[in-house]
Amino acid sequence: MPIPAAIDEVHWSRTAAPAPEALLLEGDITADVIVVGGGLSGTRTALGLAESGAKVALLEAKRIGWGASGRSGGQCNPIWRATPQDLAGRLGDACANRLVRATLTSADDLFADIRRYDIDCDAEQNGWVQAAHCKSEAASLIELAEAWNAVGGEIGVLEGPEVAKVSGSEAYRFALFHKRGGHVQPLSLTRGFARAAEKHGAQLYENASVRSMSRVNGKWKVATSTGSATARQVILTTNAYTNGLWPGLQQTFFPMVSISLATAPLSDSLQQSVLPGGVTISDSRRAIYYARYDRDKRLIFGCVGSNDSVETLGGIKRLQRGLDTVFPQLKNTPIETVWAGRIAVTPEMMPHLHEPDEGVLAALGFSGRGIAMTSVMAKGLVHKTMGGSEEDLPFPVTPIKRIPFHWAATKMLPLAAPAMTIRDSLDGILGRK
Repeated sequence: MPIPAAIDEVHWSRTAAPAPEALLLEGDITADVIVVGGGLSGTRTALGLAESGAKVALLEAKRIGWGASGRSGGQCNPIWRATPQDLAGRLGDACANRLVRATLTSADDLFADIRRYDIDCDAEQNGWVQAAHCKSEAASLIELAEAWNAVGGEIGVLEGPEVAKVSGSEAYRFALFHKRGGHVQPLSLTRGFARAAEKHGAQLYENASVRSMSRVNGKWKVATSTGSATARQVILTTNAYTNGLWPGLQQTFFPMVSISLATAPLSDSLQQSVLPGGVTISDSRRAIYYARYDRDKRLIFGCVGSNDSVETLGGIKRLQRGLDTVFPQLKNTPIETVWAGRIAVTPEMMPHLHEPDEGVLAALGFSGRGIAMTSVMAKGLVHKTMGGSEEDLPFPVTPIKRIPFHWAATKMLPLAAPAMTIRDSLDGILGRK
């Protein structure tokens, strides 16, 4: 496999729609709601609030979409790893039913929003192939499909040659097909939500890293190095890049890393061989492999990494081996760039919604399902902020619960990707393929 031409250059920044016109926060401003974090959940929340008539100030520490939202694979995978029955056991029947309904329409709702707000983000809804890398995982996927189809899902099954026909890969013998899945240019989508929020009156501020939050006369004052903002409500949407701003919040998830590469544009013949229908694909490995095209027919391929440097612990080599495994026909295709981004993974593999104090909400932990589910969460945040009942929310409001021994576990995370890769390899050695 050719050596990448560029390392740590995020591919999406090369093809993204124009950035919104953000400001520098100077002096003291006031708002109804302050949204901290300019990723997908933050920009979509700001948009919903501004549409509802709230005066919104969105504060982003770097640039809109700089974090996970502008670094992800951009795949819209509209189903949880848990079954509806699992969700009912965790959340109770009423909340689980709301979440199931929201999940079933999440992909269609996202693509409808893209059309509604006229967002240029190379959106394609051609379906998602969820492939099993071994026999035991095929059995698990069958159970998943049956459970979701029983509540209204429309999940198809691919077996044997059908998998290769749809995906272009001989590496799998069983897969689910989610026809409502698709992909977007994630940085363009984030910027599109931000521009729509701005159009509806939201104020966007970049290079506005929040250093502190404090109560002042019954409102919240958030301070940056250049100014401050005061509002009755603050919403924290910093996800995998959450720091110590609110005590304990950073210890509720594991900051996993996804690494991705972009090939050179594929020839017409290779396009007929690799993901021929423009579908997305991801598999059941612990160190998951995933792939999709960009607008210029570059293949975007990713897997789990060790930390923010794609070179750490053989990350690039692991990524290249994965590409060779899934699509060996691309062996001599040049790689243009490789990059990394963080993923907030909770122990339950589900997002968390917290209200740690009056006038403060926090939402994070999308665990690899952020493209569609950040919008689901954002609409819930808007609903609650504007006075709606918690009984209508798709996610429960839960207390902040620190993961035991979080510090030690986080220190060990760079070893997780190599360890998961070894365990995935053993699935074949032990005869489970």
